[in-house]
Amino acid sequence: MSTRNIIIALDAMGGDYGPESVIPGAALTLKAHPQLGFILFGDEGQIGPLLDKEPALKAVSTVVHTDHKIMSNEKPSTALRSSKGSSMRLAIEAVKEGRAMAVVSAGNTGALMALAKMVLTPLPGINRPAIASIFPTRQSDTIMLDLGANVLVDAENLVQFAVLGAVFAKLHKNVAQPSVGLLNVGSEEMKGPDHVREAAAILSEVEFPGHYYGFVEGDDITKGTVDVVVSDGYAGNIALKTAEGVGSLTTHLFKKNVMRDPLGILGSMMAYFALKRFQDQLDPRRYNGGVFLGLNGLCVKSHGGCDALAFSSAVNLAAELVEQGYVEMVGREIEHLSEQKSFLSQEL
Repeated sequence: MSTRNIIIALDAMGGDYGPESVIPGAALTLKAHPQLGFILFGDEGQIGPLLDKEPALKAVSTVVHTDHKIMSNEKPSTALRSSKGSSMRLAIEAVKEGRAMAVVSAGNTGALMALAKMVLTPLPGINRPAIASIFPTRQSDTIMLDLGANVLVDAENLVQFAVLGAVFAKLHKNVAQPSVGLLNVGSEEMKGPDHVREAAAILSEVEFPGHYYGFVEGDDITKGTVDVVVSDGYAGNIALKTAEGVGSLTTHLFKKNVMRDPLGILGSMMAYFALKRFQDQLDPRRYNGGVFLGLNGLCVKSHGGCDALAFSSAVNLAAELVEQGYVEMVGREIEHLSEQKSFLSQEL
């Protein structure tokens, strides 16, 4: 493999399709980011023939053979005990050892989070890593976290999530002071559980890399009311799955009604390019990639059922965050907050 500026470790065996989506997905990413190099972890017998079809990717890739992979139905505790030598763990360890700058996997979410937390370890001042993703909205993209890593949280966790999400939005959206909202059952100050109101009080006072907007409700997510929406993993995961379902339903109903009569078909042909843009904006594959924020290294989770385009989106996101120095920037912001002694665990 030739010397590259950025090396990304790929769990080639993760997800429903393994190398069949990982290899062509990485090849798509390479076209947009020609400075990338890859370390592919998995069964060389499956990876090799697919790499042969992608000569440009093969020229900048190293394959590390292992026939051990973590299954999608394994419990995180079981996966941790049996993870040694697996494609997922080896890919994460490559980041820990400095051989790669980010890891991308479409494998078991619980196992990936558990392994990433164990191998990479949380950043100083961060108690729990969170999963963040990008939502399309009326305005522009919105960052939302947590999307399932932490079902039960306290005020301290939510404040830390706000910092992690604000830095993400700062880089991804190129916004100097991203607006941050706490997901709640209403916008009034007296509404919501105690830990959410406590987090709101802290964010109103603390200096952090964004500005606190206030409480936001579910419809504010797709309105693009704020740059970052912060919630616990329970509500966040439900919001994510609901949004994906609504997007799929909208596309389905639109096609169903357009194709039901000749006039609709004719109209769709005349408006082909506009309809194509509409479909692309709702295509969940283009927003694939949940980032595990708050770790000493970048880890991106792709949907398990991803195709090449979807996996490419996850790798693109990893490359973007590496290029922009996300982990280093978060470290500086956490250190700054520590100096303020405003919200770290010993101060709450």
